[in-house]
Amino acid sequence: MSLSATLVLGLIAGGTILLGMPLGRLSKPVPELRVFLNAVAVGVLLFLVWDVLSAAWEPIDSALAAAHAHTGGLAPAFGYGALFVGGISVGLLGLVAYDRWMARAARANHGGPGAMAVTERPTPVRGIAAWSPARRLSLLIAVGIGLHNFAEGLAIGQAAGSNEIGLATLLVVGFALHNATEGFGIVAPLAAENAAGRRPSWGFLLAMAAIGGGPTFIGTAVGHGVTSEPMSVVFLTLAAGSILYVVVQLLGVAAKARRTDLVAYGLLLGLVAGFATDAIVTLAGV
Repeated sequence: MSLSATLVLGLIAGGTILLGMPLGRLSKPVPELRVFLNAVAVGVLLFLVWDVLSAAWEPIDSALAAAHAHTGGLAPAFGYGALFVGGISVGLLGLVAYDRWMARAARANHGGPGAMAVTERPTPVRGIAAWSPARRLSLLIAVGIGLHNFAEGLAIGQAAGSNEIGLATLLVVGFALHNATEGFGIVAPLAAENAAGRRPSWGFLLAMAAIGGGPTFIGTAVGHGVTSEPMSVVFLTLAAGSILYVVVQLLGVAAKARRTDLVAYGLLLGLVAGFATDAIVTLAGV
């Protein structure tokens, strides 16, 4: 399959993330809906953690099986294992450090405790540091999903580059459905702001969609010409680490609501949606 046709597939697979973005503009959603959307986002993200970690573990599992059968050594297992641990560590701890840095910048912007001496003039903070916590959390979710979608794009590109058109088509259908559910996860933290009358602009939502879905397109282009299992492991584990951090944040928001029934329903729906869309990818034998 040509590169141009492959890029069209990547655009379709990544573009469906836009379907969930209009929810970020809901005007004053009821509190129950905010709790439910947050829980659905957690369910979708928990599925993604399972999905990316299981895919990233496959090379390690294969290397260990080969060593057990005396058809290979342990060096590949240790190599992939180092990439696995390193990717999760960077994805998780990197976001911890980044979020703390952003929080310090926000406190300095608003004159928080320890931000500056009383006689000093506050320095206006612009850009992401001036965003609300809900918008910064949406950004972190989009980044984690984007890393995951880059790895999905690699799979599409590699299948198309090998002229496995049927496989590539099924991958696009499955990943497109995945991305449609992931859009809900990105906008879920914004529901509380909408209730206060601070709806995000369409420009902000499109930017989050580009961060979350755009890497599918980029990964497709890279995968068409490059086949690299270590690269896939790195991006999958980076995604897993960053998504784990976001899940912890969203669970903290859910705990404050004290509506365990809505949280349970939302978690169940998010998980079922994730596994249902993954079933289509499984039809391709992936």
